[in-house]
Amino acid sequence: MANGLFAAYRTLVLTSGLNVTTLAIKGMFVDNADDTAVLATDDFIDDIASAARVPAEASTPTLTTPTAGSIAAGVFNADDLVFTSLSGDQSEQLILYEDSGTESTSDLLAMWDTATGLPLTPNGGNVTVVWSASGIYTF
Repeated sequence: MANGLFAAYRTLVLTSGLNVTTLAIKGMFVDNADDTAVLATDDFIDDIASAARVPAEASTPTLTTPTAGSIAAGVFNADDLVFTSLSGDQSEQLILYEDSGTESTSDLLAMWDTATGLPLTPNGGNVTVVWSASGIYTF
């Protein structure tokens, strides 16, 4: 696998001008023993098996202070993401998704399977995802 943006999301941004700074963007870890996020084919959060979601969708944290273009042209950024009292299965991937309120329309945005701290074994403590000073991702 490789870190990257989901193919369906890249197309959505190019065709609809999606403004990620106004959406509820959330983070979630994925336990690959139960499912694996696939950049080329997955498009919505319902493509990730419920058993693989760490934490469950109802407990996923939302990105705060999202910006587009403040670091450089085409760069999406936000404050570091804090998972409070995270517990669950060992996880090998981190994903970002847009929470529309309905799993079948909540777009998958980005996935990392290669990063410091992955795989992650939650122990009930807080987990902070520290984004690069260069931003979360670039178009």
